Amino acid sequence: MWFDRINKFEKKISLITRDFLYGRVLSVNNLIIEATGVYLPVGDFCFVERIYRERLSTAVCKIVGFKKKIVFLIPVNSLDGIFPGSRVFSGYNINHNISEYVKFPFGKHLLGRTLDSFGRPLDNLGVIKSKKKSFNFFKSFTNPLQRAPITKILDTGVRAINSLLTVGRGQRMGIFSQPGLGKSMLLGMISRHTDADVIIVSMVGERGREVKEFIDNILGTDSLKKSVLIISPADVSPLLKIQSVQYATSIAEYFCKKDNHVLLIVDSLTRYAMAYREISNAMYEVPVLKGYPASIFSNIPYLIERTGNVNSTGLGSITSFYTVLTEGDEYNDPILDIAKSVLDGHVILSQILSETGHYPAIDIEKSISRSMHSIVNKDHYNKSIYLKKLISCHRRHKDLINLGVYSSGNNKLLDEAISVWPILEKFLQQRFLERCTYTQSIIELSELLKNFNV
Repeated sequence: MWFDRINKFEKKISLITRDFLYGRVLSVNNLIIEATGVYLPVGDFCFVERIYRERLSTAVCKIVGFKKKIVFLIPVNSLDGIFPGSRVFSGYNINHNISEYVKFPFGKHLLGRTLDSFGRPLDNLGVIKSKKKSFNFFKSFTNPLQRAPITKILDTGVRAINSLLTVGRGQRMGIFSQPGLGKSMLLGMISRHTDADVIIVSMVGERGREVKEFIDNILGTDSLKKSVLIISPADVSPLLKIQSVQYATSIAEYFCKKDNHVLLIVDSLTRYAMAYREISNAMYEVPVLKGYPASIFSNIPYLIERTGNVNSTGLGSITSFYTVLTEGDEYNDPILDIAKSVLDGHVILSQILSETGHYPAIDIEKSISRSMHSIVNKDHYNKSIYLKKLISCHRRHKDLINLGVYSSGNNKLLDEAISVWPILEKFLQQRFLERCTYTQSIIELSELLKNFNV
């Protein structure tokens, strides 16, 4: 009895003292506000005084770190109006509704909606009625032995992927591309045609025009009904870009626990890493490679490992596609190297194919699905390997063929590649609205190679 009274008394004292405590802004450096006198945990939100439109108001900031007694804050919107000595309050000091920033909507009411990084609607379709709850992105370790193996084929509706780069439910794939090679169109085809219960799309750092175009023209109304879009365009704070990916991943986990097959699309992982780099550099974290801090090499694998066959019941799954912008230097890109080492395969888009009007511009030679051999039958696997050999042989000898130097009969594999090449090119191309099921893809693959002894 006496123990409960002491606890109640201590809680009252802490609330009273907290009401009178506030910090002060020391300096503003790029994105970071340095303050002192703030005694709140990392990840919490606080409010900083500012003069906005000749009135005294507050700016919402998130605590991202501290060094001794100096606390690092990042504003949710902008730094405008913050002055030297601005007071820093917790949400309880000034009776602000802090739950707006720490609690996010989850549930089936999110389907068909477009939200920002805090779960607030952007589509003018009214307030979301789902219950809000807080989420902690950095959860405890997941036992790898509790993950279900990848055994079921995911029908993406794209002929080249279904036949030569078969993806399984719960697989994590990367799409590596330079800007302007049809990456968004390929994502649209996958989201439109993939056999999934729920689709979660996180668009990070995209231009505002492309966001609306993706929703109206690429995703389509039918796919939108079972989709949740988390948008953080190019003109928002890097804090919101990072949070949009984390929030989208948490939504995918929520639906996965409800035994749904979830398709998670993050466009792009590179812009997520750039936002992380921008914050880390502002916090004086030492860059190690192309300006990226050492912590990014553990952050991205942690993000990707949250997806897959993570449902303990084995009934739900998260199949994820992460786009990576190669920026013309695919051999010295640290984000590309990290993604390759963690993901279960990658689809590389070719600039040469894109320039010739070959869509989707998938470079079959460089692309791979690491789970394909364990989910397809032996006949399908042998035919896909043989077709890859034909493609590789034809491209290695392309100059000899165009110059007319090669004479038939010297290379049997090349002779077969030349004879089937016009049909093979049509096989690898596909119109945007055209859907080719997995069964249909295998039939067309067999028809293509019917005259060869495979």
